Amino acid sequence: MLDDRIAVIKIGDAEYELILTTKATKAIAGRYGGLEDLGEKLMKAENFEMALEEIVWLLTLLANQSIMIHNLKNKNEVRDLITEDEVELLTTPLELASYKEAITECMFKGTARHIESEPEDGAAVGGKQKNAKTG
Repeated sequence: MLDDRIAVIKIGDAEYELILTTKATKAIAGRYGGLEDLGEKLMKAENFEMALEEIVWLLTLLANQSIMIHNLKNKNEVRDLITEDEVELLTTPLELASYKEAITECMFKGTARHIESEPEDGAAVGGKQKNAKTG
């Protein structure tokens, strides 16, 4: 179920699954005002250090979602959350830049909406008839 919502990255020797949860979305909204503002904030970071801080914070947040889900489901096999310090120590700035793609993928998967289009004649895509609109 969650597999279609994750992006996987490697930090140090461990793989982490990035996932956008409602909890993460609330944290992002609290920090940036909403998901829409996140991209703008990352692109307009006043300086390189600030941009790195934001990416580290976001990576840590998204990687910890899968750990918290695991811990919720496996009370006897609790894993430690990754910290921002660990992310900073176990990555290079070049790696952080490459993780932006995984962050984007995770965000897209977490907010994707499956929409079925309907032509104006009322027939659904694939030839199935939809209920005719009255009016």
